[in-house]
Amino acid sequence: MPTASEAPYNFSYQTEVLKSAILSRLLLLILILLWRTLLTPYDTSAPLNPTCLNHPSSSPPPPLLPSLGSAIENGVVWDSVYFLRIAQCGYEYEQSYAFLPLLPACIFILSRTVFAPLVSLIGDRAVLALSGYVICNVAFVLAAIYFYRLSAVVLKDPNAALRASVLFCFNPASIFYSSIYSESLYALFSVGGLYYLESRANNTALVWLALSGFARSNGVLNAGYYGFQTMHQAYDAAFMRKRALLALQILLSGALRCMCIFVPFITFQTYGYHNICLGRSSDEMRPWCKARIPLLYNYIQSHYWGVGFLKYFQLKQLPNFLLASPILSLAVCSIIYYVKSRPEIVLSLGFQPSLEEKSSTVVIFSEDKSSNSPPISEKYTSRRQGSNTFIVSQSFSLLVCFITNVLSQY
Repeated sequence: MPTASEAPYNFSYQTEVLKSAILSRLLLLILILLWRTLLTPYDTSAPLNPTCLNHPSSSPPPPLLPSLGSAIENGVVWDSVYFLRIAQCGYEYEQSYAFLPLLPACIFILSRTVFAPLVSLIGDRAVLALSGYVICNVAFVLAAIYFYRLSAVVLKDPNAALRASVLFCFNPASIFYSSIYSESLYALFSVGGLYYLESRANNTALVWLALSGFARSNGVLNAGYYGFQTMHQAYDAAFMRKRALLALQILLSGALRCMCIFVPFITFQTYGYHNICLGRSSDEMRPWCKARIPLLYNYIQSHYWGVGFLKYFQLKQLPNFLLASPILSLAVCSIIYYVKSRPEIVLSLGFQPSLEEKSSTVVIFSEDKSSNSPPISEKYTSRRQGSNTFIVSQSFSLLVCFITNVLSQY
């Protein structure tokens, strides 16, 4: 049977996905413009733009098309305000460190290069906003293409992969993928990284999954895919092939890869500690600076946004539970269906596959084609369906979403 890297995906279907992704973004843009015309935005922070703290106060010349610039800036609300502020002024306030640097960095680069000539026409902040919209929407379109490719590899059914990808293009959380939020970049690097992992390009996958950790903090969860892969490879090497030395090599390699995915998040926390804590007296230090493990992100989420274990279970949050209930119900039902259809592989986490599973090919457990390292998996691994990996990931993500306050964005 063909491996994942050999499993062909339908190029005409991929074109359909591309069209669906672009169409969904255009429809969403029309809806945004329509509702902004009919209704007053709940968040009125869009026009707020005080002078940067670390920049000398200077009044830039007025833009030639202020109305157009203002129209673009009107969509900058909620988290978008923070992302644009960071791109414009850097990390000025403690709470801004809740937003990781990949999206602001991309916005800054694009606004200072490709869209730089537009500053005189619509103003600096409008150019930043325009850059953000372009980055997020293009990232979503690319994420949809990688989603189709990954689905075709895992499901081995181009038709099912097409249906899943079209549903992804018109998912209920589409507004987050077209606004200046980090979801699009995170989806691109996470889904793209998993596609390359399934395609046995482990080094490329490692870079992409690590970059997802620069987009959103939950990018560190992508280390679980390497952990799951390593667990199976080591088991096969140690118990199926009786190669203890090979198993040790696999464990060390897997641990290093997992650490690489944690590096972006740890690096950013270190950056925050350096800016906020170092060089201050004990009285001036923020409470988290004095903690045994000074983790800035957890403190910010708890202190400013009330995120924490079971903190979302409040009566006032009942509307958000109802809002999230359809997609949560679908996620739970899909997990239950998979467990019922493949109980052996689920209960054993893939260590004891059924006869059907043994006859299928698993690419997530195979070796890196792009490296010169000795083969450590395809030769030494039993053949299991890779979909079990994603069911485990979905179950864990669902649990995390349920016990924290990200239910409304699941």
